[in-house]
Amino acid sequence: MSTVRQWVFEHGLLLANLLLFLAFLVGMALTGVQVYNDEQIMHGAAAVPFWQYVTTGDFVEAVFENWESEFLQMGMYVVLTIFLFQKGSSESKPIGESTAQDEDPRKESNKKDAPWPVRHGGIVLSLYENSLVIMFFLLFAASFVLHAVGGAEAYSQEEMAHGGGWVTPVEYLGTSQFWFESFQNWQSEFLAVAFIVGASVYLRQKGSAESKPVSAPHAETGA
Repeated sequence: MSTVRQWVFEHGLLLANLLLFLAFLVGMALTGVQVYNDEQIMHGAAAVPFWQYVTTGDFVEAVFENWESEFLQMGMYVVLTIFLFQKGSSESKPIGESTAQDEDPRKESNKKDAPWPVRHGGIVLSLYENSLVIMFFLLFAASFVLHAVGGAEAYSQEEMAHGGGWVTPVEYLGTSQFWFESFQNWQSEFLAVAFIVGASVYLRQKGSAESKPVSAPHAETGA
């Protein structure tokens, strides 16, 4: 197997998800511009070209409203799985057992193949051992802000079309519209997590890392 093919094989899960993300994002933009222009024409305004549409508040709000909920879901899920358990679920750490995830990485600081922050120690290690959660919540915060920025523009244009005024992103945060957009996505994300946590107790998928072995007892907890 060539070096490139080997690399693709070893990173296939990440690559497949990135390609699906790009395909659906492009699909969202292509269909979104049609919806946007239909509304523009309906209100007596001119249609806009594709590249102008992707800079509008409508598109920015739609994208980051969804990203915000995804990053919140994943960040909270990482945090909750530190402290909470679900008996029988492949998504939970085993109950009452010591796991490798709970071990102090400082005991492994002399390992040559340990990540550099582990070997370095100090504040660098403190940040690194929480870096997954930090990343998700930084992405959530950035998406939250961009949702507010894009949403404020889209909301303002709608208000002005009906005789209202322009609102700033901070003012938009105080509207029920902003929180409706957020809550409608947040609730669905945590419902999906609840389903995978609960369903993995009793249901199986042969070959998937998200499932316990097909023959595993329902009460067996962990992957």
